[in-house]
Amino acid sequence: MHTYLDCYACFVRQALSAARNAGAEDDEQRMVVVDTLALLQTVPPESNPAQIAHAVHRVVRSRLGNRDPYAEAKAASTRAALALYPGLRDLVAQSADPLDAAVRVSIAGNVIDLGAYDDVPDLQASVDRAVRAPLAIDDMAALRAALTTADHVLFLADNAGETVFDRVLVERLPVPVRYVVKAGAVLNDATRADAHAAGLHACATVEDNGSDAPGTVLDACSAGFRDAFTRAPLVIAKGQAHYETLSDAGPKVFCMLQVKCPVIASDIGAPVGSAVVRQSTLSPEH
Repeated sequence: MHTYLDCYACFVRQALSAARNAGAEDDEQRMVVVDTLALLQTVPPESNPAQIAHAVHRVVRSRLGNRDPYAEAKAASTRAALALYPGLRDLVAQSADPLDAAVRVSIAGNVIDLGAYDDVPDLQASVDRAVRAPLAIDDMAALRAALTTADHVLFLADNAGETVFDRVLVERLPVPVRYVVKAGAVLNDATRADAHAAGLHACATVEDNGSDAPGTVLDACSAGFRDAFTRAPLVIAKGQAHYETLSDAGPKVFCMLQVKCPVIASDIGAPVGSAVVRQSTLSPEH
Protein backbone atom coordinates (compact mmCIF):
# COMPACT_ATOMS: atom_id res chain seq x y z
CA MET A 1 0.00 0.00 0.00
CA HIS A 2 1.33 3.45 -0.83
CA THR A 3 1.27 6.45 1.50
CA TYR A 4 -1.65 8.86 1.11
CA LEU A 5 -1.44 12.57 1.94
CA ASP A 6 -3.87 12.08 4.83
CA CYS A 7 -1.34 9.74 6.46
CA TYR A 8 1.04 12.63 7.24
CA ALA A 9 -1.28 14.22 9.78
CA CYS A 10 -1.61 10.82 11.43
CA PHE A 11 2.19 10.50 11.76
CA VAL A 12 2.28 13.78 13.70
CA ARG A 13 -0.60 12.65 15.90
CA GLN A 14 1.18 9.34 16.61
CA ALA A 15 4.39 11.14 17.57
CA LEU A 16 2.55 13.43 19.97
CA SER A 17 0.62 10.52 21.46
CA ALA A 18 3.85 8.59 22.01
CA ALA A 19 5.41 11.56 23.77
CA ARG A 20 2.39 11.89 26.04
CA ASN A 21 2.41 8.16 26.79
CA ALA A 22 6.03 8.57 27.85
CA GLY A 23 5.08 11.35 30.26
CA ALA A 24 6.96 14.07 28.34
CA GLU A 25 6.62 17.68 29.45
CA ASP A 26 5.02 20.22 27.10
CA ASP A 27 8.38 21.52 25.83
CA GLU A 28 9.50 17.97 25.02
CA GLN A 29 6.23 17.27 23.27
CA ARG A 30 6.68 20.37 21.13
CA MET A 31 10.19 19.28 20.15
CA VAL A 32 8.88 15.84 19.23
CA VAL A 33 6.38 17.50 16.89
CA VAL A 34 9.09 19.78 15.44
CA ASP A 35 11.41 16.80 14.86
CA THR A 36 8.61 14.82 13.25
CA LEU A 37 7.69 17.65 10.88
CA ALA A 38 11.33 17.96 9.86
CA LEU A 39 11.56 14.23 9.21
CA LEU A 40 8.40 14.18 7.11
CA GLN A 41 9.97 16.69 4.73
CA THR A 42 12.77 14.24 3.94
CA VAL A 43 11.09 10.82 3.63
CA PRO A 44 10.97 9.36 0.10
CA PRO A 45 7.44 9.73 -1.32
CA GLU A 46 7.45 6.07 -2.40
CA SER A 47 7.74 4.88 1.23
CA ASN A 48 4.78 2.96 2.59
CA PRO A 49 3.08 4.15 5.82
CA ALA A 50 4.79 1.57 8.02
CA GLN A 51 8.23 2.62 6.81
CA ILE A 52 7.51 6.26 7.62
CA ALA A 53 6.00 5.39 11.01
CA HIS A 54 9.15 3.39 11.76
CA ALA A 55 11.29 6.48 11.18
CA VAL A 56 8.91 8.73 13.14
CA HIS A 57 8.92 6.56 16.24
CA ARG A 58 12.69 6.24 16.19
CA VAL A 59 12.84 10.03 16.26
CA VAL A 60 10.43 10.10 19.21
CA ARG A 61 12.41 7.55 21.21
CA SER A 62 15.66 9.36 20.45
CA ARG A 63 14.29 12.76 21.47
CA LEU A 64 12.82 11.42 24.73
CA GLY A 65 15.55 8.93 25.58
CA ASN A 66 12.80 6.36 26.16
CA ARG A 67 13.18 2.91 24.65
CA ASP A 68 9.49 2.00 25.06
CA PRO A 69 7.03 4.89 25.56
CA TYR A 70 4.11 2.45 25.51
CA ALA A 71 5.42 -0.02 28.10
CA GLU A 72 2.78 0.73 30.73
CA ALA A 73 -0.03 0.85 28.18
CA LYS A 74 1.03 -2.53 26.77
CA ALA A 75 1.08 -4.16 30.20
CA ALA A 76 -2.35 -2.72 31.03
CA SER A 77 -3.81 -3.95 27.72
CA THR A 78 -2.49 -7.46 28.33
CA ARG A 79 -3.99 -7.55 31.83
CA ALA A 80 -7.36 -6.39 30.51
CA ALA A 81 -7.33 -8.98 27.73
CA LEU A 82 -6.30 -11.81 30.07
CA ALA A 83 -9.32 -11.02 32.23
CA LEU A 84 -11.50 -11.81 29.19
CA TYR A 85 -9.52 -14.88 28.07
CA PRO A 86 -11.58 -17.61 29.82
CA GLY A 87 -14.80 -16.21 28.38
CA LEU A 88 -13.28 -15.90 24.91
CA ARG A 89 -12.08 -19.50 25.00
CA ASP A 90 -15.55 -20.67 26.09
CA LEU A 91 -17.23 -18.60 23.38
CA VAL A 92 -15.16 -20.37 20.73
CA ALA A 93 -15.62 -23.83 22.25
CA GLN A 94 -19.40 -23.42 22.30
CA SER A 95 -19.62 -22.05 18.76
CA ALA A 96 -21.07 -24.05 15.89
CA ASP A 97 -17.97 -23.09 13.88
CA PRO A 98 -15.03 -22.79 16.29
CA LEU A 99 -12.48 -21.73 13.65
CA ASP A 100 -14.69 -18.92 12.38
CA ALA A 101 -15.38 -17.81 15.94
CA ALA A 102 -11.67 -17.90 16.84
CA VAL A 103 -10.78 -15.80 13.79
CA ARG A 104 -13.39 -13.23 14.79
CA VAL A 105 -12.11 -13.15 18.37
CA SER A 106 -8.58 -12.57 17.09
CA ILE A 107 -9.79 -9.73 14.87
CA ALA A 108 -11.75 -8.25 17.79
CA GLY A 109 -8.45 -7.81 19.61
CA ASN A 110 -7.12 -5.64 16.80
CA VAL A 111 -9.03 -2.74 18.36
CA ILE A 112 -6.08 -2.47 20.80
CA ASP A 113 -4.20 -0.12 18.48
CA LEU A 114 -2.54 2.95 19.96
CA GLY A 115 -1.35 3.96 16.53
CA ALA A 116 -4.96 4.49 15.47
CA TYR A 117 -6.49 5.46 18.83
CA ASP A 118 -5.29 7.41 21.84
CA ASP A 119 -7.01 4.96 24.21
CA VAL A 120 -8.10 1.33 24.12
CA PRO A 121 -11.83 1.07 23.29
CA ASP A 122 -14.19 -1.28 25.12
CA LEU A 123 -12.82 -4.80 24.50
CA GLN A 124 -16.00 -6.72 25.26
CA ALA A 125 -17.95 -4.46 22.89
CA SER A 126 -15.36 -5.19 20.19
CA VAL A 127 -15.82 -8.93 20.72
CA ASP A 128 -19.61 -8.66 20.60
CA ARG A 129 -19.44 -6.65 17.38
CA ALA A 130 -16.92 -8.96 15.70
CA VAL A 131 -18.92 -12.08 16.53
CA ARG A 132 -22.23 -10.64 15.25
CA ALA A 133 -21.30 -8.65 12.16
CA PRO A 134 -20.50 -10.21 8.79
CA LEU A 135 -16.94 -9.86 7.56
CA ALA A 136 -16.67 -6.93 5.13
CA ILE A 137 -14.12 -8.94 3.15
CA ASP A 138 -14.49 -12.67 3.68
CA ASP A 139 -11.73 -14.92 2.38
CA MET A 140 -12.36 -17.54 5.07
CA ALA A 141 -12.97 -20.26 2.48
CA ALA A 142 -9.51 -19.71 1.03
CA LEU A 143 -7.99 -19.69 4.52
CA ARG A 144 -9.69 -22.98 5.39
CA ALA A 145 -8.40 -24.52 2.17
CA ALA A 146 -4.86 -23.30 2.89
CA LEU A 147 -4.98 -24.83 6.37
CA THR A 148 -5.71 -28.27 4.90
CA THR A 149 -2.33 -28.38 3.12
CA ALA A 150 -0.06 -26.23 5.33
CA ASP A 151 2.33 -28.01 7.71
CA HIS A 152 2.65 -24.85 9.85
CA VAL A 153 1.47 -21.25 10.08
CA LEU A 154 3.65 -18.17 10.34
CA PHE A 155 1.53 -15.84 12.47
CA LEU A 156 2.63 -12.19 12.38
CA ALA A 157 1.52 -10.46 15.58
CA ASP A 158 0.41 -6.87 15.92
CA ASN A 159 -0.26 -5.31 19.33
CA ALA A 160 0.30 -6.23 22.96
CA GLY A 161 -2.99 -7.29 24.53
CA GLU A 162 -4.23 -8.29 21.09
CA THR A 163 -1.81 -11.17 21.66
CA VAL A 164 -4.31 -12.70 24.12
CA PHE A 165 -7.04 -12.66 21.46
CA ASP A 166 -4.56 -14.23 19.01
CA ARG A 167 -3.89 -16.98 21.55
CA VAL A 168 -7.53 -18.04 21.28
CA LEU A 169 -7.08 -18.50 17.52
CA VAL A 170 -3.64 -20.13 17.77
CA GLU A 171 -5.07 -22.74 20.13
CA ARG A 172 -7.68 -23.62 17.48
CA LEU A 173 -5.38 -23.88 14.47
CA PRO A 174 -4.81 -27.50 13.37
CA VAL A 175 -1.08 -27.12 12.64
CA PRO A 176 1.95 -25.80 14.58
CA VAL A 177 2.31 -22.02 14.78
CA ARG A 178 5.39 -19.80 14.69
CA TYR A 179 4.22 -16.61 16.39
CA VAL A 180 6.34 -13.66 15.25
CA VAL A 181 6.71 -10.42 17.22
CA LYS A 182 8.91 -7.33 16.94
CA ALA A 183 12.55 -7.40 18.01
CA GLY A 184 12.25 -3.95 19.59
CA ALA A 185 9.63 -1.53 20.83
CA VAL A 186 7.53 0.52 18.40
CA LEU A 187 4.08 1.90 19.20
CA ASN A 188 2.27 -0.74 21.27
CA ASP A 189 3.41 -3.59 19.02
CA ALA A 190 4.11 -6.87 20.78
CA THR A 191 7.63 -8.00 21.64
CA ARG A 192 8.73 -11.37 23.03
CA ALA A 193 7.99 -10.23 26.58
CA ASP A 194 4.46 -9.19 25.60
CA ALA A 195 3.80 -12.52 23.86
CA HIS A 196 5.03 -14.46 26.88
CA ALA A 197 2.86 -12.34 29.20
CA ALA A 198 -0.14 -13.35 27.07
CA GLY A 199 0.75 -17.06 27.29
CA LEU A 200 1.65 -17.57 23.62
CA HIS A 201 4.73 -19.62 24.53
CA ALA A 202 2.37 -22.33 25.80
CA CYS A 203 0.76 -22.89 22.38
CA ALA A 204 3.24 -21.60 19.79
CA THR A 205 6.91 -21.05 19.09
CA VAL A 206 7.52 -17.36 19.83
CA GLU A 207 10.09 -15.67 17.59
CA ASP A 208 10.98 -12.14 16.53
CA ASN A 209 11.51 -10.77 13.04
CA GLY A 210 14.73 -8.89 13.82
CA SER A 211 13.07 -5.50 13.27
CA ASP A 212 11.35 -2.74 15.20
CA ALA A 213 9.33 -1.48 12.22
CA PRO A 214 5.51 -1.54 12.28
CA GLY A 215 4.03 -4.29 10.15
CA THR A 216 6.57 -6.41 8.29
CA VAL A 217 9.05 -4.42 6.23
CA LEU A 218 10.94 -7.39 4.81
CA ASP A 219 14.08 -5.43 3.93
CA ALA A 220 14.36 -4.37 7.60
CA CYS A 221 13.94 -7.91 8.97
CA SER A 222 16.60 -10.46 9.82
CA ALA A 223 17.84 -12.95 7.23
CA GLY A 224 16.45 -15.77 9.37
CA PHE A 225 12.97 -14.27 9.38
CA ARG A 226 13.05 -13.54 5.65
CA ASP A 227 13.91 -17.20 5.04
CA ALA A 228 11.07 -18.30 7.34
CA PHE A 229 8.68 -16.00 5.50
CA THR A 230 9.75 -17.37 2.11
CA ARG A 231 9.38 -20.97 3.24
CA ALA A 232 6.09 -20.55 5.12
CA PRO A 233 3.14 -22.23 3.36
CA LEU A 234 0.64 -19.93 5.09
CA VAL A 235 1.01 -16.51 6.74
CA ILE A 236 -1.56 -14.86 9.00
CA ALA A 237 -0.78 -11.13 9.24
CA LYS A 238 -2.64 -9.14 11.90
CA GLY A 239 -3.51 -5.46 11.81
CA GLN A 240 -3.45 -2.40 9.59
CA ALA A 241 0.35 -2.09 9.43
CA HIS A 242 0.56 -5.61 8.05
CA TYR A 243 -2.01 -4.71 5.44
CA GLU A 244 0.11 -1.66 4.58
CA THR A 245 3.23 -3.78 4.14
CA LEU A 246 1.92 -7.15 2.90
CA SER A 247 -1.32 -6.47 1.00
CA ASP A 248 0.44 -7.46 -2.23
CA ALA A 249 2.78 -10.14 -0.85
CA GLY A 250 0.97 -13.04 -2.51
CA PRO A 251 -1.93 -15.43 -1.86
CA LYS A 252 -0.30 -17.36 0.99
CA VAL A 253 -0.69 -14.20 3.13
CA PHE A 254 -4.03 -13.54 4.85
CA CYS A 255 -4.46 -10.08 6.40
CA MET A 256 -6.82 -10.02 9.39
CA LEU A 257 -7.76 -6.63 10.80
CA GLN A 258 -10.31 -4.14 11.92
CA VAL A 259 -10.52 -1.18 9.55
CA LYS A 260 -9.82 1.81 11.76
CA CYS A 261 -9.17 4.78 9.49
CA PRO A 262 -10.66 6.25 6.30
CA VAL A 263 -7.40 5.82 4.36
CA ILE A 264 -7.29 2.07 4.97
CA ALA A 265 -11.04 1.87 4.33
CA SER A 266 -10.64 3.47 0.91
CA ASP A 267 -7.61 1.38 -0.04
CA ILE A 268 -9.00 -1.98 1.08
CA GLY A 269 -12.59 -1.32 0.02
CA ALA A 270 -14.32 -1.85 3.38
CA PRO A 271 -15.96 0.61 5.79
CA VAL A 272 -14.37 1.98 8.94
CA GLY A 273 -15.28 -0.27 11.87
CA SER A 274 -15.55 -3.43 9.79
CA ALA A 275 -13.64 -6.70 10.18
CA VAL A 276 -11.67 -8.19 7.31
CA VAL A 277 -10.07 -11.49 6.34
CA ARG A 278 -8.34 -10.66 3.06
CA GLN A 279 -6.10 -12.90 0.99
CA SER A 280 -3.24 -10.83 -0.40
CA THR A 281 -2.64 -10.24 -4.07
CA LEU A 282 0.73 -10.49 -5.80
CA SER A 283 2.50 -7.39 -7.07
CA PRO A 284 5.15 -7.42 -9.84
CA GLU A 285 7.81 -6.60 -7.21
CA HIS A 286 7.11 -9.91 -5.47
